[in-house]
Amino acid sequence: MPVYDYKCRKCGAEFEKYLRSLSAASTVKCEKCGSSQVTKLVTCCAVSSGGKGDRAGSSASSHSCGSCSSHHCSTCH
Repeated sequence: MPVYDYKCRKCGAEFEKYLRSLSAASTVKCEKCGSSQVTKLVTCCAVSSGGKGDRAGSSASSHSCGSCSSHHCSTCH
């Protein structure tokens, strides 16, 4: 299930939502104030690499943007 970051345009709260489908995105409401005036944030992610030469269980970042607006991104923050 994909995780999406949202920001409430009414109160400014940022929160995550696990969505089963893209159609569920239209029902997202702020967890703090209940407003449906939310914006999906652009976020980045880390990707696990399973290529030859990698140690078992290690992960490699696919980027290092450093400008990610998500406070949840362990790669950039």
